[in-house]
Amino acid sequence: MVLTGASRGIGHATVRRFTESGWRAVTCSREAVPLEDRRDPNWSHHIMADLADPAQRDRFVAEANRALDGAPLHALVNNAGVSLKTPFKERLGCLNGDLMAWRAVFELNFFAPLVLARGFAAALHKGKGAIVNVTSIAGHAVHPFAGSAYSSSKAALSALTREMAVEFAELGVRVNAVAPGEIQTAMLSPETEELIPRIPLHRLGQPADVAATIFYLCTAESSYVTGTEIFVTGGQHLF
Repeated sequence: MVLTGASRGIGHATVRRFTESGWRAVTCSREAVPLEDRRDPNWSHHIMADLADPAQRDRFVAEANRALDGAPLHALVNNAGVSLKTPFKERLGCLNGDLMAWRAVFELNFFAPLVLARGFAAALHKGKGAIVNVTSIAGHAVHPFAGSAYSSSKAALSALTREMAVEFAELGVRVNAVAPGEIQTAMLSPETEELIPRIPLHRLGQPADVAATIFYLCTAESSYVTGTEIFVTGGQHLF
């Protein structure tokens, strides 16, 4: 499998879920992975790159394909994402913030998944693999803390998932998305605790909750599932 945003949070938990089941992982993040993970024999190749930079994206795809060395790819998880704030730490809305910041958000949250899906299409075809795009509850309703740029990019990624599902089906590749809600990661705003009363399960999600859903979408248990977006929100998306 190939996974982006691997060094922490949902990405880190997802790599652990796969490697514990014997999958070999080629990963990417802007940071190095923790030392204990480098001892995992199945976490075989980590590439440091900023996927918001088109040149670094291309370098990552080329190096990861070299690491695969012609082997089939069974899963691509597009997990890397960013939610930028204004210089005053406000949510990046429609009326504030530099448009260059909007472009930076879309480069990572939207264009990187598209470029990586293209770049690994041949290996995925060979493996009859699966792509999972990590979207967000914020792509489906106005969120009090996620900015407009982030929410719009995730809504676009949801639409891209549907389009990709149809086109990649011709290659024997399934494409789905997972939309997390309030997951206990470094991306959470300090005010997130205020949202717990609006979550039917009355708790924040854990990265392992999302990782388990991603794993399901990449295995034979979901072999007839494509073009679907699964909400991992504790029911928050129902309101």
